[in-house]
Amino acid sequence: MYGIAQWYIHTEASKPLELGVSFIPDYANSLGIDPQETMDGLLGIGVKHFRLVSYWNGIEKTQGTYDFSQLDWQFKKAEDADAKVVLTVGLRQPRWPECHMPDWAQNQPRSVWQPQLERFMQVVVERYKDSPSLDRYQLENEYLLKGFGICTDFSRDRLVSEYNLVKKLDPKHEIIVGRSNNALGIPLGAPKPDMFSISVYKRVWDAGVTNRYLEYPFPAWYYGFLAGTQKILLDRDMVLGELQAEAWPPNGNNITQTSLDEQNKSLNAARLQDRFDYGKATGMRSIDMWGAEYWYYRLKVLHDPSLWNVAKDEFNAR
Repeated sequence: MYGIAQWYIHTEASKPLELGVSFIPDYANSLGIDPQETMDGLLGIGVKHFRLVSYWNGIEKTQGTYDFSQLDWQFKKAEDADAKVVLTVGLRQPRWPECHMPDWAQNQPRSVWQPQLERFMQVVVERYKDSPSLDRYQLENEYLLKGFGICTDFSRDRLVSEYNLVKKLDPKHEIIVGRSNNALGIPLGAPKPDMFSISVYKRVWDAGVTNRYLEYPFPAWYYGFLAGTQKILLDRDMVLGELQAEAWPPNGNNITQTSLDEQNKSLNAARLQDRFDYGKATGMRSIDMWGAEYWYYRLKVLHDPSLWNVAKDEFNAR
């Protein structure tokens, strides 16, 4: 495992590093910060890669009526700053409850809601496929992960159908499909996308067994091994699509219900710096940090610039 990891890390080392962030306006709102100011702040510290979401329940609240105003301003800001976008499409997208189905589609059989979902996906792709900022799509998010989120359908044939749809609508842009977890194994089932992504969480609150903070023990090279094995067997690259860079509150609390001292137990400035270093040490050259809105919340609401300053130094170094 270590040998494959080192081979992969060595072969990727000469490629440029694409360091970016996931950005979700709804999450910024939940933290009490203005989403547009937050994105402006991230652009201001040198962020040039954004993973953006297209929630079905946010854009098509009424069947057949689309409100793209929120996603439009995000693309406009990215275009004005010559930044690049990974656009997530499909039913399952980042942030709780993971599957973002509108109320009017709830309780329908899949034979009814799947065509409606695919019509929505078609509208999204056709709206943004010609944007100069669009870099790639991410199809669904950790699609086969059954242990997290409020999702009920994990049918592989639906994933294949969505993949074929997006590829037909826009053959010019690559499509990422996310692995479901960190387990050993190679994603051999269909579809075979242009590349895969993986999510990495390092320090979480274990509510199931120990009721304390849990630090996952995997060394960075372990993910280099996963990426290297995939490259050897499938000839597909892997990106680090979600690297934890925000606090994980205990006992199911929200960030805003958690004191700064408690937040620092799972993420402080030193741990954030370690997280950037850890991501680069995996060998993967495309890394999106998870929790950039939280850095701005700490800066503006808690008047603590420590995380923001770490991130600014990292992105200014690009």
